[in-house]
Amino acid sequence: MDRLTSLTAFVRVVDCGGFSAAARRLNMSVTMVSNHVQALENRLGARLLNRTTRRIGLTEIGKDYYERCTAILAELEEADRAAGAAHATPRGTLRLYVQVHIAQFIAPVVSEFLSLYPATSIDLGVGHRMVDLIEEGYDLAIWTTQAPDSSLIVRNLAAWRHVLCCAPGYLDKHPRPERLEDLAQHNCLRYHLYPFGDDWRFIGPAGEPESVRVSGNFVTTSGEAMRSLALAGQGLFLAPSFLVVEDLPAGRLVRLLEDHMPVEFAINAIYPHRHHVSSKIRAFLDLAALQFAKYRAWLDPEQVLRAAAGKRSGV
Repeated sequence: MDRLTSLTAFVRVVDCGGFSAAARRLNMSVTMVSNHVQALENRLGARLLNRTTRRIGLTEIGKDYYERCTAILAELEEADRAAGAAHATPRGTLRLYVQVHIAQFIAPVVSEFLSLYPATSIDLGVGHRMVDLIEEGYDLAIWTTQAPDSSLIVRNLAAWRHVLCCAPGYLDKHPRPERLEDLAQHNCLRYHLYPFGDDWRFIGPAGEPESVRVSGNFVTTSGEAMRSLALAGQGLFLAPSFLVVEDLPAGRLVRLLEDHMPVEFAINAIYPHRHHVSSKIRAFLDLAALQFAKYRAWLDPEQVLRAAAGKRSGV
């Protein structure tokens, strides 16, 4: 039998003055309560209660055991209350890992979270690789692609797309690509962690998936490095929309093959457990979702370019 339940049954029998009253309080049968007390006595090899038809009484051993059991159960109840309070109110350290490209967009969430919940702190890791959350002890990761482990829980914060672009200076020296297959003849700046490798994927004018295999003289895990080279006219850039949100309207980069839409990705919050998620994780996720809702207008390159066109026309 469960030892904790047996301890509880024993204490309740003493507190209530009998097996029947204890059974009603514990919502058990009288036989089950008696069995739990008997199991304790068998385990200890000692009698705890003297039973008569009218009353029960503690033996000398039972009296000492009752006092210790009462203290143990009181400690457990206090521990439960403390754990429940900690679960309900965000507190403690949140270990967060964020992909380097989007760290600047998480910063306002971190600031608001720390202001709202002064009993918390954040340990923020930033990098290019997806960490093993459980092995490395992180509570939560914010990533721009799908979780590598299907057992992890994923909450979609926002959709985003790449935008195919280059600097005007690149087009001064190279012919403008007119068809998707033309990209194979250009110097393409490539991202090491692009999910499809050197196959750049799009949705064509007819709504069908299309792809082209590209090559080039630069590959990196740094989106900012690719942006810098693209601005310098070094090649074509399949750019995350959030990295070029100011460059496109300003004309520092120009969009290419507008009838081909790069495939959609998502910025995801990734965490290990669905059940009993701590209040600090839930609170951070809710704040992150609200923040990324504000970003949606410029995570979509179509909206960015429409807004830029509106400004230029004075609308």
